[in-house]
Amino acid sequence: MNPYVNMGVGALLGTVFVLMTVSIASEGIFHSEAPEKEGFAIVAEETSAEPGAAGGGEAAPEPIGPLLATADASAGEAVFKKCASCHTVEKGGPNKVGPNLWDIVNRPVASHEGFSYSAGMQSFAEGGKVVWDYDHLSYFLEAPKKHVPGTAMGFAGLKKADERANLIAWLREHSDNPAPLPAPEATGATEAAPTEGTAPVEGQTAQDVQAPAPAPAN
Repeated sequence: MNPYVNMGVGALLGTVFVLMTVSIASEGIFHSEAPEKEGFAIVAEETSAEPGAAGGGEAAPEPIGPLLATADASAGEAVFKKCASCHTVEKGGPNKVGPNLWDIVNRPVASHEGFSYSAGMQSFAEGGKVVWDYDHLSYFLEAPKKHVPGTAMGFAGLKKADERANLIAWLREHSDNPAPLPAPEATGATEAAPTEGTAPVEGQTAQDVQAPAPAPAN
């Protein structure tokens, strides 16, 4: 056999032997057993998924009734200037970008004659079952696209509750027969006894029975 071939094979075998020796020695030197008990364990804290629990859910909108009792309708006229580019409020007034708002309080949602409502608003109306009561008006004016998803109304909203109360009080006056203001027991400010013939279910207060429901998310 060629001596050069013998030398090459020998060198290869020698290299393999050295590598195996180093590997075995390293395993013996640096190998460490897993501890029987961990030094510390990281435990993720479980959060409650119940609505209204700390850190979870979103707070329900505050009813506007208590503020309406002391609202300033004349101040509401100034607030309406933010709406005047899109709405009229006088009786028989024309529709603009938005519908005329005469007699808006307690009017069925998406019902003004001659105005083409968005699909989101029509869905929110539930075929005329939902009306613009005081709380629905307040929730919508606070954040239109949040409370009526899909609405075409581009207004950013009135974040201050007192501004909304003043505006709603002013709009209420634009009617041949202004809607009555919410009764104190219906404003959510105090807990009142249930009306005659109406009993709260177990776990429900009289306030829950009488307070107006928040605007549904559609």
